[in-house]
Order: sequence, then C-alpha cells, then structure tokens
Amino acid sequence: MIELMRTNDPVLISFVEALLRDAGVGYFVADQNMSVIEGSIGILPRRVMVSQDELEEARRLLADAGIADEMKEK
Repeated sequence: MIELMRTNDPVLISFVEALLRDAGVGYFVADQNMSVIEGSIGILPRRVMVSQDELEEARRLLADAGIADEMKEK
C-alpha cells in the first residue's frame, strides 16, 4: 500500500474516507489506534493508504474535491 496522505485532522480523514469509499477505491487508515497511546490529544497524524493500482484514481478524486494540497508528494 502507498501513502496517499497524512494528517491529524479527523474531519479531513472522514471526508477522504467517504470520497474513496463512494468511488469504490480500497483504502486503509493507518495509525488510527495510536490515539490510545498518545492520550487522544490528536498530535500523531494518521495515514490514508491505497494500493499502487488505485493511487492515480485516488489522487484524482482528492484533486477534484479541492484537497490536492493535502496529498503526499510523489
């Protein structure tokens, strides 16, 4: 899996999850359970991961939604 984006903004994560899910793009949010270790204060970013095969489609979806600047650089 390839990192599509990294953020500690839970609203942005939810939005990206909805975009990918609705488009049928498989994804995985890594580091979700790290909040237990950090005390739920939200300082550790979560990573949205997609397969190499769906990376370009996922990038297009985020760009079309106006959040291209949130994506990890290639």
